[in-house]
Amino acid sequence: MRELGYVRASDPAQAVATVADDPTARFLAGGTNLVDHLKLGIADPETLVDVGHLPLDGIEETEDGLRIGANVRNSDLAADLRVRTGWPAVTRALLAGASGQIRNQATTGGNLLQRTRCVYFQDPTTPCNKREPGSGCSAAEGYGRYNAILGASPACVTVHPSDLAVALAAVDATVLTLRREGERRIPADALHRLPGEEPERDTVLDHGELITAVELPASPTYRRSTYIKVRDRASYAFALVSVAAALDLDEATGTVRDVRIAWGGVAHKPWRAHRAEEALRGAVLTEDAVRAAAQTELEAARPTPETAYKTTMVRNATALAFRRLVPDLLEETP
Repeated sequence: MRELGYVRASDPAQAVATVADDPTARFLAGGTNLVDHLKLGIADPETLVDVGHLPLDGIEETEDGLRIGANVRNSDLAADLRVRTGWPAVTRALLAGASGQIRNQATTGGNLLQRTRCVYFQDPTTPCNKREPGSGCSAAEGYGRYNAILGASPACVTVHPSDLAVALAAVDATVLTLRREGERRIPADALHRLPGEEPERDTVLDHGELITAVELPASPTYRRSTYIKVRDRASYAFALVSVAAALDLDEATGTVRDVRIAWGGVAHKPWRAHRAEEALRGAVLTEDAVRAAAQTELEAARPTPETAYKTTMVRNATALAFRRLVPDLLEETP
């Protein structure tokens, strides 16, 4: 058995310096994903730098919204009244993820950094470019029901698993980080990346870059938001597809003033549906309009026979999300 080093960081700067100086070091907070990977032999760090006790566990109101510390537990964030009323899509996404026990342990920062649940990634006996670059993608020719339909590459066809990340992309959250060069602000929609030729990289973060907080901007659009998750079981299952939607509607005319849509379970990252949003802005909101907008986004999809169901499912889930946001207006199409 190989020895595993452990460092209890005294502050964020020391944690960053320790990991940045050691290519084999990893941050440890809630550990709900990393510990599993240690057991499976997927992760093989020589040193764990514990940041779970650092004072990054507050939820504070700011001039523009809310600042959430990276160590805030998922259950505490889901229960926060300010989040529930100002960004309900975030609350619904948190409650749709994992089990109550895991939500009590998992952190905001760690949730965003969880890795794919592709069965080949989690099986060290099979080739996987994401786990071992250059080894091949077993999922491309193997069991592919959960694979991506948007933005995949020949090197990787897996999808991102976080529910919270999808909701944060839809409400224009900002991820705050600390690295050796100083602080950085990253739009939540830009935190994760498509696989390209480097599927082993899930995010744009540098090695040793620590997520310290997430900022939620306040807006009437985000107050009217929701999250829909379609999965194989009622709980404790990852999304086949998911939808986070936010809406600012002119109630008098039924016209969309502003809208946000993000999809999960369809790509290597939370997929912000910009084309669908553009199609809906200024339009009278009807179910047909929502479905047509979703189809506009899906023109870029490349489903296989095993994943073809996802195009219909995400279109229907998007329509359901807007029906929950505006049930009366969408009952009939003019």
